[in-house]
Formats: sequence, C-alpha cells, structure tokens
Amino acid sequence: MQKKLMNLLAFGSLFLSAQAQETVYPAPAQKGAVVITNATIHVGNGEVINSGAIRFSNGKIEKVGTAVSTEGATLLDAKGKHVYPGLILSSCQLGLMEVPSVRATVDDREIGDLNPNVRALVAYNTDSKVINTLKSNGILEAHIYPDGALITGSSSVVQLDAWNWEDAAYATDNGIHFNMPSLLARRGGGRGFGGGRGAFLAGQQSATDPIKAALDQVESVKSFFREAKAYGQETVHAATNLKLQAVQGLFSKKQKLYIHCNIVKEMLVAIDFVKEFGFDVVIVGGSDSYLIPDLLKQHNIAVILGQTHELPTMVDDDIDQPFKTPSILQKAGVLYAISDEDENTRYRNLPFSAGTAASYGLSKEEALSSITLNAAKILGIADKTGSLEAGKDANIVISEGDILDMKTSIITDAFVQGRKVDLNDKHKQLYERYKYKYGVK
Repeated sequence: MQKKLMNLLAFGSLFLSAQAQETVYPAPAQKGAVVITNATIHVGNGEVINSGAIRFSNGKIEKVGTAVSTEGATLLDAKGKHVYPGLILSSCQLGLMEVPSVRATVDDREIGDLNPNVRALVAYNTDSKVINTLKSNGILEAHIYPDGALITGSSSVVQLDAWNWEDAAYATDNGIHFNMPSLLARRGGGRGFGGGRGAFLAGQQSATDPIKAALDQVESVKSFFREAKAYGQETVHAATNLKLQAVQGLFSKKQKLYIHCNIVKEMLVAIDFVKEFGFDVVIVGGSDSYLIPDLLKQHNIAVILGQTHELPTMVDDDIDQPFKTPSILQKAGVLYAISDEDENTRYRNLPFSAGTAASYGLSKEEALSSITLNAAKILGIADKTGSLEAGKDANIVISEGDILDMKTSIITDAFVQGRKVDLNDKHKQLYERYKYKYGVK
C-alpha cells in the first residue's frame, strides 16, 4: 500500500511538473545587481575578453572587463562558458504566422498592393510556441515585417520575453517594406511578388511582357512615394490620408525602406530609390549582392541576407555561393546582417547560418557581429543592444560552447533587459514527454 502511494505521488509530481512547463511566463523586472564572472566574453564588436566579468543592474550593463566590482551583487559563475550579446533575427514573420497551412494562425498580410499603413507589431502574437524555441538558441530580439504584394506595411523590432505586443515593442514602426516585383523572366509568363525570390503564381499567364509589367509596378510605387512627398510638404491637409501619412518617416529618415529583392537588376532598381528620394535603403534577400558590393557601398545600402543555408539564385552561381557572400560583403565594407527566413526550421538556425559563413571566409567574431551588432546597426537599435557595452540593455546569452556551432552550443542562461528568462520550450517539453513514455533515463 505504501509503495503504491509513493508511486502515485511520484506520478502526480511528474504530472504537475509537465503542466507547469506548458506555461512559460515572462520574467519580472530585474531587482538588484548581477555579475557574471570568469567568462569568455564575446563583446559583439570583434573584441573577446578572457576570464572577464559583466555587471548589470536595472536592466542595463554597468561594466564589462577583467576588473569588475562584485559588491552588493548576485554572482553567476560562468567559468568555462562563453557569454554573448543576445542574437538578433533581422528579418522574419515570427508571431505573425504559427502554422502556415492553418489559416486561422496566419496574420501576416493584408489584401491590396499598397498597404504602408499596415503595422506588423499590432498583430504580433506573444503566445506563439515558436518564440521560446528561438530563445533556447540565444535569439532574444527579432525584426518582424508584414508580407503581401508591393508595399506591405511597417515593421518593428520585438524582444522575445513579453506578455503582449506592447511589452514586446523594442523599436516601433522602424521601416516600410517593399516587395520588388520579379525582374527574372520566367517560362510561361509567370511572375510573382516576394522580392524576386522566384515566386510563381500557378495558373496565371501574362499576355504582356512580364518584365515590362514588373517595371510598371515599380513605377506605380515611385508614383506613390512622389505623392507622399507632396503630401508631406502640405502645411494643411484637406483630409488625412493614412497611407501617405504612414511613409513620412522615410523622408525624415526616421524609417528605412526595406526592399526585398535578390538579383542584380532588382538591386539596381533599389538604388534608384536612393537616387530619387534619398531614402535609407536596406536590401532584404540580396543573394546576388556579392556581384555589386562596391555599388552598394557607394550608395550606403545595407544588406540583410535572408538565407544562407540554401541553393544559389542563379544556375551559374557557385553551389556554395550563399556561404561565401557574407565574406565578400565584409571585405567590401558593406554593412550586412545574416538572417534565417526558413519557414521549415522557423528561424532557430540563425546562429548556425552565421557559423557556416565563418567557415567560408569570415572570422568567428565577424560572423557573430553579423547576427548581433551589425543587425542592430541596420535596424537602428545599436544604441540599445547588439554588443556587451556599458550603457546598453543587458541582453545577454550564456552558452557552454560556441554559440555558432550546432554541436557544442548549449544555452544555459539568457537575460532580456536584465531579466533572467525561462528557457523552457515546446521542443524540450516533447523531449521530456517521450523520454518518460519510453523509459529513457
């Protein structure tokens, strides 16, 4: 009887534990100071501090170095471990799309071609099961954007430990997104939106030249921006136009124009937007950016490489070209970031994409910068995050091994604005569940 009772209590304890794992609560605000000691610190700007320490309180980093006061602080010994800035996913639809095949979980776009007034932030779902799996790989901030036809709306940066979208907001409406119509002619006249990513709208046939039709769409976007510029110069508006109002930040450079495109012809069109309107332009995708790095540098255009673990865009490109492109941009002095837009792995392989680039010409610290400080600079948040420096938010990740290496990276601790976050996630829950089912110890 006693043995049965003990077994029942043990099962009940396991059940309660499993139930507790289903809800991962955002961490409360940091109280008191914390000092991480005895760590190998990767600052994010290329500097590495051996046997270093980081002190942070009230969500802010106070000091980083080898001589850091521990007075009045909670100590966290990271001997033998590596400390990094929180990784930044610089282009994604996290929280806007849960299960692509289930329409009720998809809220990433609006109908119509020109929707600059659509805001991705207000649709961001902080209860997404995907979010916690990213934190487990060291990703603590993400740049979310709406998809759609031409001008898709405004993007925002979110931090990944929040109760709702208001709590998550890290940089609000910092950019407007434009899907360049494909300038790559396709058999059968098919063409599609999506930044020249080879989208093909099944069943659609164009009676006209698809390239001419795409250029006409580009001209319609330019006409929209010309109208928006005139609207902004009016001292009094007869009526408020939400679409024209939404892009005024582009002219004052409070916002950037993110142009989704890949091939050289499309990037040359993107340069036209810089020449005519003076916008701060960021190319998202940019798989063929390695062909024109000097031109991108000349016009101060940054690049977010949408995916490195993929095949090249053009059939005559080197098979490993996506792995080599970051090092070419690095050598040319182009500001770039590596992202992970894979809808199958749902963005969590970001650090390993950078790790692959580190095997094809980048140093480890340059690869790290591509998913931390470089990303922060492009997104306009480098004053708050992206590196482990005094005065910045304490967005910190501790790993037992190299965070860029899939085999050795084991994230043990993470802090968002100084708050120690819960690293439990759905993957870990399933792992424990089936260990129990099959009696694996």
